[in-house]
Amino acid sequence: MHPILLWPDPPPHDIVRVLDLAGISWETVSGEAAAREQLWSGAVISAEEDPAAAYTMARTLRKGDLAIAPLLLCVRSSELGDLEGRHDVFDDFCVVPAHPVELEARIRHLLASEGTGIDLPPEVITYESLELNVETYQAAIDGRPLDLTFMEYELLKFLASDPGRVFTREILLSRVWGYEYYGGARTVDVHIRRLRAKLGEEHAGLIQTVRSVGYRFGQSRWGT
Repeated sequence: MHPILLWPDPPPHDIVRVLDLAGISWETVSGEAAAREQLWSGAVISAEEDPAAAYTMARTLRKGDLAIAPLLLCVRSSELGDLEGRHDVFDDFCVVPAHPVELEARIRHLLASEGTGIDLPPEVITYESLELNVETYQAAIDGRPLDLTFMEYELLKFLASDPGRVFTREILLSRVWGYEYYGGARTVDVHIRRLRAKLGEEHAGLIQTVRSVGYRFGQSRWGT
């Protein structure tokens, strides 16, 4: 199993977080010399800050004996016109800022369709008796299916993916609902109440309120 190549160095936090939560191995490189130091399962190139340098790097990764594929190019909407005539340097693109679910889905689909052989982890998130199937959007606790709406599922998945970590309402709005969502913090509170009700009295405490901050799911895997 080989890691995903990320450029630039340091890479955008949003891309790193998606890969980390998905359990996909990655490493950053600063240029061609670093890219030659090992084998890669694919590449994610961010053109957010320096589009010209990003296209140059993407073309470098595709040429000669490197020929890294698949390659996902992350661009801002204002840069879409610049993709014309450059289709030979990427296999797919994603407009950023992107919803974490979309970005993860694009990366996984690209890796699967290209047959890279990367050992993707099982698409199931578990915590005690809770199970979330990321591929089928099904959830169950104690073997009992949970009837969740799409956003309830996304919120629970996001929290359960990082147990023990405290998230503010603002972060939850941004990460789960997306950057273009203009709803208030009350939206988060309403969905948390609904999730607790559906988890049942015995498991409602999995989602804890941290006064004056936000919410936390369960306990950290590191015991803190």
